[in-house]
Amino acid sequence: MKFEIVKGKSTTQPYFWRIVSGNGQTLAVSENYVAKASAKSAVESVMKNAAGATVVDLT
Repeated sequence: MKFEIVKGKSTTQPYFWRIVSGNGQTLAVSENYVAKASAKSAVESVMKNAAGATVVDLT
């Protein structure tokens, strides 16, 4: 699994990140960011905090 920081087509908020599985499937996509540094910071935050996350089934 890996995080990819991507420059998209938006001119105002071109950067976003996605989580990609080992087989190449996109598992999650972030919101868009104005600055590449903001997208990178968000990736680092998810990596740091995801280990303690819980699953809440709202069905």
